[in-house]
Amino acid sequence: MDHTFIELNAFVKIMNWASTGGQAKVLIRSGAIKVNGEVELRNGKKLIATDVVEYEGKKYIARDKVKFD
Repeated sequence: MDHTFIELNAFVKIMNWASTGGQAKVLIRSGAIKVNGEVELRNGKKLIATDVVEYEGKKYIARDKVKFD
């Protein structure tokens, strides 16, 4: 699937950090996920290819996990 962006909640599910949208929302709203070094509480946050997502002390570059246009 090609994307120009992907929403954070979809990224969380792709990474298997949550199996449902509801679980993803709770995880994001808990403050457990950072985007580019900042805690992100918006589950609809649009990620672009160069964004760095951090969870449980590990960092992931969005483009390494999702194909972008």
